[in-house]
Amino acid sequence: MTVAFRPRPSVVRRDSGLYAYERALARRGLTPIAGVDEAGRGACAGPLVVAAVVLRRPVDGLGDSKLLSPAVRERLYEQIVARSYVGVVMIPPEEIDAKGLHRCNVSGMRRAVAQLACDPEYILIDGFPVPGLPAPSLAVWKGDQVAACVAAASIVAKVTRDRLMVDLDTSFPQYGFADHKGYVTPGHRLALDTHGPCPHHRYSFVTVARRMGENEMGAGVA
Repeated sequence: MTVAFRPRPSVVRRDSGLYAYERALARRGLTPIAGVDEAGRGACAGPLVVAAVVLRRPVDGLGDSKLLSPAVRERLYEQIVARSYVGVVMIPPEEIDAKGLHRCNVSGMRRAVAQLACDPEYILIDGFPVPGLPAPSLAVWKGDQVAACVAAASIVAKVTRDRLMVDLDTSFPQYGFADHKGYVTPGHRLALDTHGPCPHHRYSFVTVARRMGENEMGAGVA
């Protein structure tokens, strides 16, 4: 009788450095590895941007995009794009309103991975599981702080979205999109009270729906 032995699972310590997940998976022959993350989930205006990144070469200084300065994010963004396969999906507010935030997030992650110019052998996702991906995957808690490819995806998604919001500010300067990037701040609430929402707001989000005199709707949390 033949007995099948499963390989011992790899143990990855969260303090083993940002490339520990990639090294552990590579030891199992699972390369290339894609990281997936999003930006704009909690905003009440602007698109949801999802990025998938396969690092072809290491990038020094990676980290959670929210903890980096704008100048550092911009510098790292250029290095990531030059050294990686990248897929980016932008989901507009009207699609978020129609389908719901989480559904759009999951769909965006699948679509971003599908855009990659290579087929990943494994996928690391920030935060929550995503069914229907083309390779085995793992949801990593605070993945943008512990996995290099997820951190890279976080930076690509945030820089892409921030640039869009700055551009949007030129057409709708009364909302201050260049400053708060569509997130809920006292200044953004005041602008909504004064001017009402614009076409780039997410009407299903409570903060916006209240300014329209509509019933609160459950697709958003802002």
